[in-house]
Amino acid sequence: MKHVFPVRVYYEDTDMGGVVYHANYLRYIERARSDWVRNLGNDQNAMREAGIIWVVRRVEADYLASARFDDELLVETEVVAISGVRLTMAQLIRRGETEVFRATVTAVCVNQDGRPIRLPAEIRALL
Repeated sequence: MKHVFPVRVYYEDTDMGGVVYHANYLRYIERARSDWVRNLGNDQNAMREAGIIWVVRRVEADYLASARFDDELLVETEVVAISGVRLTMAQLIRRGETEVFRATVTAVCVNQDGRPIRLPAEIRALL
């Protein structure tokens, strides 16, 4: 199941040359993941109150083309692997047919002490 999230590049997202600052691509993919989880019906606030917190453990990223001020981008998110403790997603940012940024993101759940815990069964069932 692929999730698609639209992003508009604002002036504040760019560097002096009008190109998206590299760290902002990570913001875009984070927003897309948050929206995707919400659309699945998963309440991250309720999870946190229950002592379960999502964290990113690893990001492998490739910058493929420059996005610029006022571009309309689409962030695509897709699960590539899930285990008892890890969720790995492929995320792609496109401008039209042009691939701008690609990342593989591994997320895990931790408890309030920051210790890794198993992904809740209801989360694995949703994915």
